[in-house]
This record gives sequence, C-alpha cells and structure tokens, in this order.
Amino acid sequence: MQAVSTFEEVRAHLRGRQYCWLVTGAAGFIGSNMVEALLALGQRVTGLDNFATGYRHNLDQVRAAAGNGWTNFRFVEGDICDVAVCRAACEGVDIVLHEAALGSVTRSIEDPLSTHATNVTGFLNMLVAARDAGVQRFVYAASSSTYGDHPGLPKVEDQIGRPLSPYAVTKYANELYADVFARSYGVASIGLRYFNVFGPRQDPDGAYAAVIPQWVAAMIAGRAVIINGDGETSRDFCYIDNVVQANLLAALADAPEAVNRVYNVAAGERTSLNELYEKMRALLQGRFGHLRDSAPRYNDFRAGDVRHSQADITRARELLGYAPTHRIDAGLAQAMKWYVQHLSNIE
Repeated sequence: MQAVSTFEEVRAHLRGRQYCWLVTGAAGFIGSNMVEALLALGQRVTGLDNFATGYRHNLDQVRAAAGNGWTNFRFVEGDICDVAVCRAACEGVDIVLHEAALGSVTRSIEDPLSTHATNVTGFLNMLVAARDAGVQRFVYAASSSTYGDHPGLPKVEDQIGRPLSPYAVTKYANELYADVFARSYGVASIGLRYFNVFGPRQDPDGAYAAVIPQWVAAMIAGRAVIINGDGETSRDFCYIDNVVQANLLAALADAPEAVNRVYNVAAGERTSLNELYEKMRALLQGRFGHLRDSAPRYNDFRAGDVRHSQADITRARELLGYAPTHRIDAGLAQAMKWYVQHLSNIE
C-alpha cells in the first residue's frame, strides 16, 4: 500500500497504479457510485450484487459514464449469504469495499431475521472469503446507528450506547467481527460509520426509502411530505462524494494507527427535518410552482429512531486525511439536478 494523506494524493496514486477491487452491493446507491469513481480512475473492479435492493439501471448509468473504462468491470450476480459466491468474487482481489447490506431501521424491526442473515452472516462470509483470498484491505460500511441511545453530541467513535434496533445490532456486530478478524487472522480492515448518506441513484420508492429521495419524489409529484415527529429531529446529512472520498482514503491508508479502526463519515453538522424540508423546497419551487405554498404533514415518531445525530469527524481528518467537499447545501444542489432529471415524469 502507498502511504497517502490527502484525497488528491489518493487519486494521483490510483491513476498511476491499478488495483483489483471488489465492490459488494455494486448495483445499489453507494456501491454504484463507488464503481463509477473507481472506473474513472482506471481501476479494475468486480461488482457483486443480488439485486435485492440494487438495480440494473444503476449499473447501466455507470456503464454510460465509464465509456471505455467499462471493460475493466466484471459483474458477479450472487448473494453474500452464500459463502461460495463470496469466495468466487474475492479471487484475485486486492481491496474489498463492502457496501452490501439490508438497510433501514424500520425493515429490521419488521423482519430481523432477514436483516441478520444479510448484515451479519453475509458480512462474516465476506470476511472469511477476504481472509482466504489474501485481500490486502477490507473497508466496510458501518453505521451511525451504532451510537444507539448515547446522548452525547457530536458522536465520537469510542462512545456508544445501547442499540435501538435490530439493524443497529447487526452493524455493531460487523465492527466486532472485523476487530476479531484483525487480531485472529491479520485481516486489515477499516469501518466507516456513515451518517445519512444521500445523492444520485438513491432509491425514492418503497417503504424503506431514505428521507431525501422520498421527499424529492413526493415534492415533484405534488404529494404530501410526511415528517415523523415534530420535525426537530436532526441528522448529519452526508453527500455521496464525501463517502467515496472516505472509502478511497481508507483503502490506501498506510499508517499502522489508521488501520483496524472505525471512523465517522459525515459533514460534521446537524440539520433538522424541518430545516431540510425548507432547503429542498427552496431548491425545487422555481421549477415546480406548486411547492411555493406547500407545507409538510406530521406523523407520530418512528420506533427505533434516535432524536439527534451529528458526527465528530476529527479522527477521520487526522488519520485518513478526510476533508468533506460537500456540506448539505452543496450536496442538495447537486443531488437535485439528478432527481429533477430522473423523477420529473413520475406519476
């Protein structure tokens, strides 16, 4: 691994040297953005997905953006719950970016068995396959849900509370397994605790859609936006480009003290749902006049949700060189361009 300290150095290094990467969940929102970024840097990429929550049209968009770089992409359709699939996908791989998971607190409360199977058994399968294939680095999507009921703000990596959902339990189990595999087998890993990631290709449909794409789709279509609670619940919304940056920095971090740790990945700021609604409405109302006098509707608080979330990103800055390029306003402006283009004709 090459020692690097800034994102520009990472990108320069990757333009000069080709690794073989495995991106799990490659057809999903975060995974497809990771694949696109890697292909743009001339890397060889294997993508693994079972299309449980990912979409073929996400890969079609990556293919269109990649041009000739698409020849460096290999796709494996399969489920991480099958260890044989994981082993086949890891063959010849230098770096794993493990994004595959069943997200959503609500889904995990309704169906904890499926969430556990994918997020814990599937994660363990990937660790075993990566270990046996001699993978150099295993970077995985952890979650801010791990902080649970700990009241402190901003959230610091070493201070967590009790989990508030089965989903949170599974993501904490990932961190425990990664730590054990580092100490027992020498598998070098880094966990990235994502905070409310948003951006292009995030699915607006379904009961478990994330808040930003779900609201955008409703706003464009003239449907009511539903806010769970009083709207003063707050989150640290993180644009997808920041997540891509953190993954590449983690993949190439060479300092011993940077490896086998977990890091917060966020913008480091807090936005209430009421503030989020107004920011989004302001960006869209010029094109969609019906939004000028619109207002959200309020529902009951949702089970398993934490009240406030904000990340301390000091550790990621100091040990990985992480420097988020998009705060929420810049990220929303970028994301809206994609959503207007892709959702303006929805019913």
